[in-house]
Amino acid sequence: MTDVVFVFEVHQPHRLRRNLFWEGKVFRRLAKAELFDYYFDNEVDRDIFKRAARKCYFPSNQIILELIDRHKHERKQVKFSFSVSGVFLEQCDMFDKDLLETFKQLAASGCTEFLNQTYYHSIASLYPSKEEFIEQSKMHRQAIKDLLGYTPHVFENTELLYNNSIAHLVENMGYRGIYTEGVEKILGEKSPNFIYTPKGAKKIRVLLRNYKLTDDIGFRFSARWWPEWPLTADKYARWLATTKGEVINIFPDYETFGEHHWPETGIHSFLQHLPDEILKFDHLQMVTPTEVVERHASAGEINVPEGEGTVSWADIQRDQSGWLGNVMQWAYYTTLRRLEPFIKEAGDETFLRLWRDFQTSDHLYYMFTAGGGPGEVHSYFSPYESPMDAFVAAQTLINDFEARLRLAILTANEPFLFHTGVGKECYTGIMAWSLKGFMDALKEVNVKAIEFHTANRDFESWAKFSLKDRKLALDMRELAASGLKGEALRKAMIKAAKKRYLSQRKHIQETAELF
Repeated sequence: MTDVVFVFEVHQPHRLRRNLFWEGKVFRRLAKAELFDYYFDNEVDRDIFKRAARKCYFPSNQIILELIDRHKHERKQVKFSFSVSGVFLEQCDMFDKDLLETFKQLAASGCTEFLNQTYYHSIASLYPSKEEFIEQSKMHRQAIKDLLGYTPHVFENTELLYNNSIAHLVENMGYRGIYTEGVEKILGEKSPNFIYTPKGAKKIRVLLRNYKLTDDIGFRFSARWWPEWPLTADKYARWLATTKGEVINIFPDYETFGEHHWPETGIHSFLQHLPDEILKFDHLQMVTPTEVVERHASAGEINVPEGEGTVSWADIQRDQSGWLGNVMQWAYYTTLRRLEPFIKEAGDETFLRLWRDFQTSDHLYYMFTAGGGPGEVHSYFSPYESPMDAFVAAQTLINDFEARLRLAILTANEPFLFHTGVGKECYTGIMAWSLKGFMDALKEVNVKAIEFHTANRDFESWAKFSLKDRKLALDMRELAASGLKGEALRKAMIKAAKKRYLSQRKHIQETAELF
């Protein structure tokens, strides 16, 4: 028996406003609550979402619900799976709650599986520190549970980005399977139509997308130049029936069905008839990813080293270059990464949400500059005239956001690193980039570090030369001369830092609404 798995990627980004730089509207005075609408274009998002919902999401969901219901009492049932981004679910809530109800019906059917991914459909898995990746994955898992009543067991990283490190992280989070691209450079002579074990892993299994059979639907369905056009349900089912292996994973964008290939092409009829044609074959059955992991043993090991070995489903290279392949993408990515310690020190939900929306992989994808077929695909999805336009818009807005963030938390030029003595071995692992972060660090750092830096007048020096706050520097000098020790010194330091922080924030809010 050969298992056939259909998984659909469902995602819509919050698109950045394109013309604020050219219109001279950056660095405007705004209340913090206004920033999301200032950076992101809700009108464009609404138009695209409504069009995709009308042409793809509603009709395709209805077809699948009817198929599931028609076969639910049969020996071989119709089963589908979805990987739905958190930002897509947000847009359902913003623009059409009825659509979310249809996904809830799918989840309740018992024949549909929902995968986990990063909530913001980001490339956080490629960051040096994996904390953000883990946090976004947990956010998404909770959103799927809260909104759809489903607990995911299989993981799909953004655009199938994958390496050994990502697989181990996902295994440690408790997932039973992870998807990636069934590309030859990681398979060698192996077939993508089996499940495998990541190198060094114990329990988690790798499921591989059959990109050739997926692209026959995703890219070639309506291509009249293609020798196999027109692609019919019975023809495609015969291809599946003659494919060797234990499991065939078909994993296209859901927008394939009505948005990328318009309804007039017959794509919905294809979707409607395909399950019946598949189930005609005695040796084919439709299953979910979790069922695959439960039923099949690993056929061997897959080794995908981190760094240059990372794979994805993007473009001909099928690596990370779709998002980090040129200097514009690296510049934007570097800015995003540089903001992480400031964001975490801010402890502000609005700033955190905005920073994460800036991380959505689409913003980097639009900056892709290679030509040929891959360039055409990127251009098709991009709302910009060129990759350079995409970079100007994104980098302008992230710089605007950085300026507001730095002002709000009173950022220093250099971080303060807390030590309990001289030497690398005395570093506590705690640092502060801002006055707010400094105030919070004083609460948790070993009191020996506070005593050490006070005696050396390091706090005074940092406040004066890096934070550029002479008043705080004088306060630190007075505390150094006070003779206080231990918890009494900590309490006095926190009081001085808090007093100065509140004073500075009050001054900012009285002189400008800039956040």
